[in-house]
Parts: sequence; structure tokens; C-alpha cells
Amino acid sequence: MSERKVGTVSRGIRCPIIRQGDDLSQIVTDCVIEAAQSEGFELRDRDVISVTESIVARSQGNYCTIDDIAADVKAKLGGETIGVIFPILSRNRFAICLKGIAMGARKIILMLSYPSDEVGNELVSLDKIDEAGVNPYSDVLSLEKYRELFGYIKHEFTGVDYVEYYSNLIKETGCDVEIIFANQAKAILDYTKNVINCDIHTRARTKRILKAAGAERVFGLDEIMNAPVNGSGCNEMYGLLGSNKATEGQVKLFPRECKQLVLDIQKNILDRTGKHVEVMVYGDGAFKDPKGKIWELADPVVSPAFTDGLVGTPNELKLKYLADNDFADLSGQALKDAISESIKKKDANLVGKMASEGTTPRQLTDLIGSLCDLTSGSGDKGTPVVLVQGYFDNYTN
Repeated sequence: MSERKVGTVSRGIRCPIIRQGDDLSQIVTDCVIEAAQSEGFELRDRDVISVTESIVARSQGNYCTIDDIAADVKAKLGGETIGVIFPILSRNRFAICLKGIAMGARKIILMLSYPSDEVGNELVSLDKIDEAGVNPYSDVLSLEKYRELFGYIKHEFTGVDYVEYYSNLIKETGCDVEIIFANQAKAILDYTKNVINCDIHTRARTKRILKAAGAERVFGLDEIMNAPVNGSGCNEMYGLLGSNKATEGQVKLFPRECKQLVLDIQKNILDRTGKHVEVMVYGDGAFKDPKGKIWELADPVVSPAFTDGLVGTPNELKLKYLADNDFADLSGQALKDAISESIKKKDANLVGKMASEGTTPRQLTDLIGSLCDLTSGSGDKGTPVVLVQGYFDNYTN
């Protein structure tokens, strides 16, 4: 049998535009099999079929309106002065939610973290913070002080001054606004005891700190729209986290329970091809770009649902470590044979072993989801399904 010359391959799979009520498991199965036929490749055991969360939510019809958000906020926080703290700076992700929140309040105290938001969008550079002699860990800045020190700064990629943008957005709903800049959650309690904390990955800690410091009503963004309002969609686990703007008045929520979907696709492929594939739903990847310093992950998780074969972390040996250390005196076919033998004999768990040092200790779903997010892009590629082949291959396959 001849040796395969190709390792991991990631392919974007073209699909029709998905609408509410579409049978997504059937559509994904058909599209993957048709792509294999048209491109002349075969599906193999342990291939990974990844489906972007947006088409899952769309097929589920998981939407709500800004009126729904306003009603939920008013019911939960009383509709008077509400602190909205640690939001990310995003027209697509947060602005539409902020509009709904403002419609459910009389006044918003908007507390922005600085110099950047949680996912790395900068309000102001660290260098400028240093120049101004400000301690971002302890100092609370008023809007006036912020403008005096830093002026009007536009986001590097979007060209938006988010301070002005969010302020105007709140005012347009008829709600009063006051903006402060702070990184200690409890700073908001000098202004109001009713708080929505909008941070994603640090939300549990923020809630704990606020409650311990005397907040009266604290809800995370994951607890707004976590049940239907007037027949709307919702997300029981994540609320508004992971949501995106759909229209000027409507939000597409993160998909609801979708484990059955990945199991159905896995079964469909097995029934039609005899191959046992793994399947996952993915959102944002988890990677940071060094230029903009933005950490991609604005969703609460990379993958809200996946088949059991994707549980865990990679179990890999570092080939260059073996080549430079254990087998430094070998070359050519002898080196190849020695490394192949090491791989075949590797332990089921390499944690702490020097030969695995430098391999990536992350969840499989985070790694594969990041690969898929980069493959599908966030624009007009039209490939909301990604097929990853050979991910679990190694040098011996």
C-alpha cells in the first residue's frame, strides 16, 4: 500500500441559504456527500464535519427582538437606573443588545473596561495609559477625564469611536446615559445597585464580586433572554451571549440545544457511506492576532455541541524533539522507522512527558473549531459547513 503524502485537509463546503424550519441534518449530509462526489475525494472514518452555529440558530428560528430584550431587562432589573458593565466593543455583537437594554431602563451607567475590552478591542493603547500616569487596575475615570487625557480615538479596524457610538445609541432610545471607565466590577456600585455584567469568559467571577460587595440585582448577559419573552427565541444556557445582529430590530441568538443535530448527521453519514465521522457545531475560533491584539472568541464557547469522539485534548509526540534528542544519531529511513515506532508505542496519556512538550494542550473542539472558523470566514464565502480530513492522522498513517 502506498504511503499517503497529505496530512490534515480543511475544506469549506458550499450550502444553500438556510431558513427557519429547514432539515439541517439532511442538508448538511447531502452537501458533504455531493462535495465529495464533485471534487473526487472519499469520506473516511474520523473525518470531522463542522457546522457553523449561525445556520443552526437560523434553522431553529432562534431570534428575539430589541423589544423582547427591553421587556426582559425591565422585568428583571426594575426599569430605573441600570449599570451595564464590561461590554465588548462590537457593532455586530453588542450594539443591538445595548439598544434593547436601554429601552428597558430610564438611565444607563455604562462602565467600559480599559485600555481594551475583554476580547482585546482597544479603546486606548497601553502606551497612552502609561504616558497619562493612569493605573487601569484601580483608577475610575469619568467621561470628562477620559476625553481630557485621551481625546477621541477611533478603533483601528472599524473606524468607530465606541464611546461616542454607544453613548448616542443609548440616547436615541430616550434613555439617559453616564459613561465611566473602570476595571474593578464593584466600582459600578457607587452609581447603582442594579447591574447587568456583559463580560463573557469572566462572568461568574464578576457576579460573585458584585454580590459580595452589596449589589441588589445582578444579571449576566447570559441571564437575559434565557427564557422566551412573548413567544420569542431564547438560549437557556447562554442568554444573549453569542448573539449577533440580524436586522436593526432583531437579534439572532446562539443556537439552543443541538446535540441531537450532531448525532443525526453522524448517523446519516454512517447510513449512507458506512463511515463513522465526528460532527460538531462551531462558532468563533479561539485565537489572537498580534497586530490588532483581538482575541477572536466573542462566543461563550467555541463548540456548543459535538459527538463523543471530539472530547478531550490531542495526544501527540513532538517529532522535532524525537529527531533532535532520542534519535539524534539517525537519519533517512532509519530515522523515519524509529520515529514511526515511537508513535505506534506512545502512551495513551502523554501529560508531563518531555517528548510531548511543545504540543498544543487545548481541547480538540477549540483547535478544530478555530481551524473551521478560519476556513469558513465570516463573510461571503458561502461555506457554513467545513469538512476536516486527516486531523487524527499521524506520521505512521
